Amino acid sequence: MSSTAFTRSVAGRPPRVREQARDAVALMVFSAATSAGLTATLFVLTHLGR
Repeated sequence: MSSTAFTRSVAGRPPRVREQARDAVALMVFSAATSAGLTATLFVLTHLGR
């Protein structure tokens, strides 16, 4: 697995740091939302299973 992130480039130029940072923040928000959603779902399922 590579440590370099794929970021879309415009007009063949390399991506700017600002664009890479925006992509990183979007990934962190998605990851946090997914984790929170999964946690809430498991909590509800265990609560209903009592």
